[in-house]
Amino acid sequence: MISKAGAAQDGEPTDLPRISTGSQGLDDILGGGFDANRMYLYEGRPGTGKTTMALQFLLKGVQNGERVLYISLSESKRELDLVAKRHGWSLKGLDIFELVPAETTLDPDRELTVFHPAEMELSETTGLIFKEVERINPTRVVLDSLSELRLLAQNPLRYRRQVLALKHFFTNRNCTVVLLDDLSSSQDDLQLHSIAHGVVMLEQLAIDYGSERRRLRVIKMRGMNFRGGFHDFNIEAGGLRIFPRLVAAEHHRSFLGELTPSGNAELDQLLGGGLERGTNALLIGAAGVGKSSVALTYVTAAAQRGERAAFFAFDEGRGTVEARSRTLGLPLEQYVESGHIRFQQIDPAELSPGEFAANVRKSVEIDNARVVVIDSLNGYLAAMPDERFLILQMHELLTYLGQQGVLTILVLAQHGLVGPMDTPLDISYLSDAVIMLRYFEMGGTVRRALSVVKKRSGHHEHTIREFRLGSAGIKLGPPLRDFSGIFSGNPVYTGKTMPEGSAG
Repeated sequence: MISKAGAAQDGEPTDLPRISTGSQGLDDILGGGFDANRMYLYEGRPGTGKTTMALQFLLKGVQNGERVLYISLSESKRELDLVAKRHGWSLKGLDIFELVPAETTLDPDRELTVFHPAEMELSETTGLIFKEVERINPTRVVLDSLSELRLLAQNPLRYRRQVLALKHFFTNRNCTVVLLDDLSSSQDDLQLHSIAHGVVMLEQLAIDYGSERRRLRVIKMRGMNFRGGFHDFNIEAGGLRIFPRLVAAEHHRSFLGELTPSGNAELDQLLGGGLERGTNALLIGAAGVGKSSVALTYVTAAAQRGERAAFFAFDEGRGTVEARSRTLGLPLEQYVESGHIRFQQIDPAELSPGEFAANVRKSVEIDNARVVVIDSLNGYLAAMPDERFLILQMHELLTYLGQQGVLTILVLAQHGLVGPMDTPLDISYLSDAVIMLRYFEMGGTVRRALSVVKKRSGHHEHTIREFRLGSAGIKLGPPLRDFSGIFSGNPVYTGKTMPEGSAG
């Protein structure tokens, strides 16, 4: 939900023109970008991506034909050129004013003037900044970083006065300013928060295994509504790729709640005609019992109807899933090649919740997927061991998919193969339908049983049916009326004659 923390303050107008931050994701979080001609703060530890995001802000200005200025007190032009090169950017058209010590003997042909901050008073440093801004007259400015000014100031009062002087200087100019602070000199400098028009905090988190996770949060935006909370992001070639936190209430489209056939008439009959669009179904059972096979039946049936479907595999590779589909007589590979089914293998150690939600949104909003499979929730849970609010994130994702009219199939493997089962993640209360699959023993052989134990949206059979997997797909048998205790783990046959494989 859009935060109301940014409601108008201090009597400032709320209809200021907006300018792009250079990041599509941050623009989305802010509802369009920055208010023009204001001062903003990017803060975060070294390595969180502040410089990259600041360069994106300036390069967007260059793209718009604006005059922009990068004032560097901590990085040289050579270092900035390297950052730009690795992102595939050119700094042509971007003015860089260095206030850092020379790395080597000064080149007389060098156009940039180099000063030594340690040898200058703070007032002289800010005076040089003012003169350069007046000479260039830019519309966008980045100052990197405030830590150097803090060191020169030597005490908090003088530092605050100099930052205020910067703010008052830029107030009289048509210029949007971004200040960078690496937090290396202060644990919690709230003075800057009170001075800046807006504050964006960037974080880098190390987890026990896998790649680091990065996220950002808009702490304040004066006079502006924004999407609160943490938003995951990656640093990739081309800049920061920000994944705004998914808020289901912001996404809704009209759709018909018609039944979605599985392509298997017996399974549809068991489900009371099928599963409705805009609902989700949980397939739960032991490993290898046939949950993924049921899910594959749905995505291939959607492709056969000419619809798009998406299959997100956390546990198995594409080759394994395609091999299984071939044994079931399902042409998954054909539909993946034609683009009707988007198959994406997820690496659990490299994924953040925001990136996964963005992948799902892409499948729905761009590829127009009408059936989405997540196989499995066990892998999703393993991918995010540090995510305390995993259930809330899944609830938001399922709500979003439901409001888009998508049929969502969730696969969850229980612990154990036969007998009592443990469920690693209780998400049944979020599911519109729950289909339970179980192994059971009969006549010295291992069989499979299936039943619909919950369906919110309509009638369904309450029977337990045996099923088999073969080259013709899933084949269901008649209700197992002469058995009791199949799902409790202690099946007892109460009939007179032991039946043969009725589902064969």
